[in-house]
Amino acid sequence: MSRLPPALIIDVLLVLIVSQLLYAFFPYRKRAYLPILLLTAVGVALGQLWDYLGLPGYRFGSANLVPALLFVLVLQPLAQRLPIRFR
Repeated sequence: MSRLPPALIIDVLLVLIVSQLLYAFFPYRKRAYLPILLLTAVGVALGQLWDYLGLPGYRFGSANLVPALLFVLVLQPLAQRLPIRFR
């Protein structure tokens, strides 16, 4: 556990919490959870890239929070168009 960077732990928790909230409260019909989870992970990764490039943002611990959440919200309408379905 000591070798894991704190930002990685916060990012994983952020992805799981935000994807669950978006799955429960985003106003779309017929959604699968996996595309929402994947796009949330991509949004958080883009937020970390934002931080790596040195652009301004709000940090929560060692993770960049505001750009990550903005990217997540922008990407969520694409969740219906991803061809990932399990039946």
